[in-house]
Amino acid sequence: MSVVSLQLGQCGNQIGQELFSVICDDSNGPNRKKYKQCSDERFFYETSTGELVARSVLVDMEPKVISQVVVNASKSGRWTYGDKACFSQKQGSGNNWANGFCVHGPRHEEAVENLVRREIERCDRLAGIFTMMSVAGGTGSGVGTYITQRLRDLYPNSFILNQVTWPYGAGEVIVQNYNSVLSLSHLYQLSDAILVHENDTVHKICSRLMNIKHISISDVNKVIAHQLASVLQPAYTADSPSHYCTNPIGELMSTLVCHPEYKLLSLCNIPQMSSTSLAYSVFHWPGLLKHLRQMLIASARMEEGIDWTVSAPSAVTSRGESATNSRHKNFNLSLANLLILRGKDVSTAVIDGFKDPALYVPWLNTENSFSTWSSPVAFNGYEKSATLVSNNQSLLKPLNNIVRKAWNMFASRAYVHQYTKFGISEEDFLDSFTALEQIISSYTHL
Repeated sequence: MSVVSLQLGQCGNQIGQELFSVICDDSNGPNRKKYKQCSDERFFYETSTGELVARSVLVDMEPKVISQVVVNASKSGRWTYGDKACFSQKQGSGNNWANGFCVHGPRHEEAVENLVRREIERCDRLAGIFTMMSVAGGTGSGVGTYITQRLRDLYPNSFILNQVTWPYGAGEVIVQNYNSVLSLSHLYQLSDAILVHENDTVHKICSRLMNIKHISISDVNKVIAHQLASVLQPAYTADSPSHYCTNPIGELMSTLVCHPEYKLLSLCNIPQMSSTSLAYSVFHWPGLLKHLRQMLIASARMEEGIDWTVSAPSAVTSRGESATNSRHKNFNLSLANLLILRGKDVSTAVIDGFKDPALYVPWLNTENSFSTWSSPVAFNGYEKSATLVSNNQSLLKPLNNIVRKAWNMFASRAYVHQYTKFGISEEDFLDSFTALEQIISSYTHL
């Protein structure tokens, strides 16, 4: 089954190009014929000349970024984008969600829908639609949200997974929190799940783990692409232990999204380091999984700086307190976790620590809350690697910060006129705030 991707706005297009590059490079390693065959079918189609073409549609309201990523793909010599897979205009959305959602989206919906339809019709079987976008700007967030809305109407029975990049807390755009609130509140109603990357977290990974001195947007995008590919590349699942899973997005949804009220997914993987350090490093499953479990319960996104004082509560404390009351204040409670193991001796990895009922909400059976995928194929140069995709409370703090900052601006009606002139009313803002407050409340009271 095949995945059709949409790269929306500058961020989405740059991440998409890096993602396809990682996938292609990873699949072309030695002794991985079936792995490559499955990966190629999932993300590419082959031309009559044997050239791999990404199953992707590129959308931006300015041509510069799309032109650059198309050139970069062609230069790789391994894959390219389709000749008619791109849509761009001459004028951007001005970092205004309303401009993208109310103006550019409706104006160009037919052209974009035709591109998506062409890619979907090219698939023998559609596994789902995967979108990549930022929530901070105008095109990725505004047009991206509108296109997601149209895709939900056109393909009501297809899975839609939105990968979204949250902005730096210090601020890239003065109205980024408005754009984020409007995007997230709408996407939550449309998407089957929202997979979140935070720029601040990825930046720290580049600095502390990758040892990059002068961090560029490309460095950040490569880390995000590495993490995404570690999830999307072929793996064996409980339902397909003898052959690679054919529907990764469907399996991801059924594993992690148990209730429509809880759709936020976070991702972390281990190890991540510079190629120089990697050449001199040796990894063992017990050590990797010990660190990854602590990253989970302490809500850490990388192995450096983990709070080892946080522990899972026992079912009943010595004083008879409930587990809820005895939790460490920083304990990260989970609805569901998916552990993906890749590399040498993967069958020997002991994963019992992730099955502890204390890690999960009491109203779900642990066997329904934890799943594992695996592949004996080493991923992207790492002899052993582990990725954890989680539906838990770890995104509460950054989401709270976005809503709080946006509300502080809205309370004084700062820049609201920039949105109302394109058709977004103050009531629309209030509806979005209400929707996100409900999401925050739901996750807080797990």
